[in-house]
Amino acid sequence: MSLINREFGSRLNTIVKRCRVTYYHLAGIICLFLFSCSAPKNVTYFRDIPDSLGSKEVEQALYKTPLIQVDDILQVNIQTLDPGTTALLNQQNAPSWPSAGTVPGGGSNISGYLVDKDGNIMLPLIGKMQVKGKSTEEVRAAVAEKAAQFYKDPVVNVRFVNFKITVLGEVTRPSTYVMPNEKVTLLDAIGMAGDLTIYGKRENVLLIRDKDGKKEFVRFNLNNTNLFTSPYYYLQQGDVVYVEPNKSKVVATDASRLKNITIITSAITLLVVILTRVKF
Repeated sequence: MSLINREFGSRLNTIVKRCRVTYYHLAGIICLFLFSCSAPKNVTYFRDIPDSLGSKEVEQALYKTPLIQVDDILQVNIQTLDPGTTALLNQQNAPSWPSAGTVPGGGSNISGYLVDKDGNIMLPLIGKMQVKGKSTEEVRAAVAEKAAQFYKDPVVNVRFVNFKITVLGEVTRPSTYVMPNEKVTLLDAIGMAGDLTIYGKRENVLLIRDKDGKKEFVRFNLNNTNLFTSPYYYLQQGDVVYVEPNKSKVVATDASRLKNITIITSAITLLVVILTRVKF
């Protein structure tokens, strides 16, 4: 009777241990299935526009021309009838990177005219120009007027070289981007970053802006056309756009962690079963 009890107990113990292994695998599969079925919501832009609507007009925010500030870098291109003079005037305008694209790492120098602490730039053969608080169009007109005193029919172009927007978070290509022009919208910046990922929180996009030595925070809802009426729809130099992860990303991260824990637990349990069955 004692031998039978021991044999029965040994078989029962083996069955229990095998059931534990099956339980861990089953629990992991169920959890992964539940998490994978969690569908992201609010992934469509401008959901307040009905599908059956033929057209809709939305009032758009007024564009305000950005003003030049201290530490901005300007490209001032002056064309004259003399090629030699033109080359001399524009020797500092050779770009260090393309006019549109990501900012290269390593602290590369930017070619152009730096606005000093007094708000001036120093142009060759023309001299010092006060530019702080002015638009690039106003500076262009001022430079053209001054250049006309020395050269016949000069053609002048002025633009920002360091008009940078940073896009972070749940986008395809988070980075700092040099914009090709001054009139940049929130959608332009997001498009340059490759659009939001499926995990991006479209109803709560954050804009961070430096204003008068302070940080300003603004929220956008890409699901609503009210975005176009916001005075912050047009971005300014140095703005940062941050896209938060939605709940689906959190769930997916938790599911990945649970999967790893389940695999490790199952492996340890299986090892224990093998060790208990091996006779040393």
